[in-house]
This record gives sequence, C-alpha cells and structure tokens, in this order.
Amino acid sequence: MSSKFTHGAALRTEIAGNMARFERVAIEPGELRLAAVAIVVVKSDVSDEACFLLTLRPVRMNRHSNQYALPGGRLDQGETEQQAALRELHEELGVELGPEHVMGALDDYATRSGFRITPIVVWGGECETLKPDPGEVEAAYRIPFSDIDSDAVPRLIPSQAGEHPVLCAHINTLGHTVYAPTAAIFYQFREVALRGLATRVAHFDQPAFAWK
Repeated sequence: MSSKFTHGAALRTEIAGNMARFERVAIEPGELRLAAVAIVVVKSDVSDEACFLLTLRPVRMNRHSNQYALPGGRLDQGETEQQAALRELHEELGVELGPEHVMGALDDYATRSGFRITPIVVWGGECETLKPDPGEVEAAYRIPFSDIDSDAVPRLIPSQAGEHPVLCAHINTLGHTVYAPTAAIFYQFREVALRGLATRVAHFDQPAFAWK
C-alpha cells in the first residue's frame, strides 16, 4: 500500500494543504434547494489505510431510495453548508465532529432532482464506532482510498438526455457501481484532496434513476 493512503497526521496535512490551495466553484442556487454532504476521512477498521464514509439509503425512503450516498442532506433554516454537513453526519451515522475538523469544500454540484450540493471535506480521525440511524441509513461503509485511486475511476457512459456523459465508478469494497452525483463528488475529492489537481466535475450528468 502506498504511504499516501496511511491514515495519520501526514495525510491530514497533505489533504489540508491541497484543499487550501483549491479554488472552488460556487453555483448560484436560483431555484435549487440547498444541500450539503460530508466526505469524511476515517481509518479503516481492518488496516491503517484511510477511507471515506459512504451510506446506502433505505428502500422505503421517498427520495433517492436504495442509492449510495455521502452523509448529508438539506440545509435547515439559517444553517451554513458546513453546519448542515456536520449535523447530518451526526444524525445519520452518530459521528459528532466540530468545525475544527473541516478541511475545506469542493465545487458545488447541481442535480437534476433540484438540489445544489456543497461537498464538505472533514477529517474524522479513527472513528472507531458508527451508529447508523435505521430511518435514514440501510448500511454504512468505509471505502478505502485505494478503491478510488485507480485508472478505472471514473467511468463515463452516455447520458439519456444530456450532452455530457454520466460519471460512475465501480467500488471494489461494495462490489457495485456508484453513480453521479455521489461518484462525481468522491472522484473530485480524489483529484483535489489526494492529487492536488483542479479537476472539475459539475458538468457530468446523472443517471435517470437519480433524477427524482
């Protein structure tokens, strides 16, 4: 395993530096509803490798059911994107972190379902215990960075209705493919936070099943 994926102080410093140098692109919301997600860097529960947290939404949910998602949701009245991401992380997975753990934000992403998502990058420490809320989370996963540090990520497939392709990524830990917007966000995280590149992803489309 490459040392750059070892969870610890050196990785935190590298990610924080890359995020500090990144000039994010914000989207004026217009009619879009505001939402935020957290990309939480944690330690694997089976090795020293760094991971990020990913959830599977329950089938019974009205919106985006049975889809893989980063912890997150709509902003409450008066909340900032950072506050919403940290609140949703606590509500969904029982992980309580303060603003001192935030390392920056990636580009806003506008979804076909009518949201402007702001991704917040958070250092989660070892995060030994997750306590998923069964009302919002069917399952929670620690996705190793090595799963997304691959020439096979991302994969682009034709869109059913847009001029830009759909971005997706096969995740070995899951044995499944994850699609934009979630896949687009963690792909940009790889490019910006782990590689120091200013790669943009907001133009990539989402599959039709994610439009609702």
